[in-house]
Amino acid sequence: MINKKSIWFLTLFSLILVLSVYYITMPSELLLNTNADYEKDNKTQEETPTTTIEESTVLVALRVEAEEELLKEMENLQSILNNSEASVEEKNEAFEKMKELNTNKGEEEKLQNKIKEVYKLESFVKIKKDQIEIVVKKEENDSTLANQIMRTIQELYQEQKYITVKFTK
Repeated sequence: MINKKSIWFLTLFSLILVLSVYYITMPSELLLNTNADYEKDNKTQEETPTTTIEESTVLVALRVEAEEELLKEMENLQSILNNSEASVEEKNEAFEKMKELNTNKGEEEKLQNKIKEVYKLESFVKIKKDQIEIVVKKEENDSTLANQIMRTIQELYQEQKYITVKFTK
């Protein structure tokens, strides 16, 4: 049975998830304008060159698609949890599925950070059960690099994972 603590947790988690999606999809011009205003106000600091970081549109599209899919699935699971006619087993399954989705999201971010840290490459990671799909931003296909990435990711898990690496521009 779901108690008040679980409902509050799910409500707050949903709010955090929605705000994080909003922040990710916020136009970068808005962030740059805010940063420029701050630098104008703070004239005592030295002039430092600013660099702009552009992320691959393919990676952004994949992230947005994954976020939309996650939000849609979370809404479906949330409706099952809030449905008074759903059985206890259905609610438990929905809650367990939500926990699994949250865990996968954290794992995906951890793997993206690992690839960025080790190989200095932007990437997108999608986990589905024991399959891990990695899309890396790099001009040319490099089988040696793909093999190294697969080994690095597999080292993080005790059980065998099916890892695929794709390269995109």
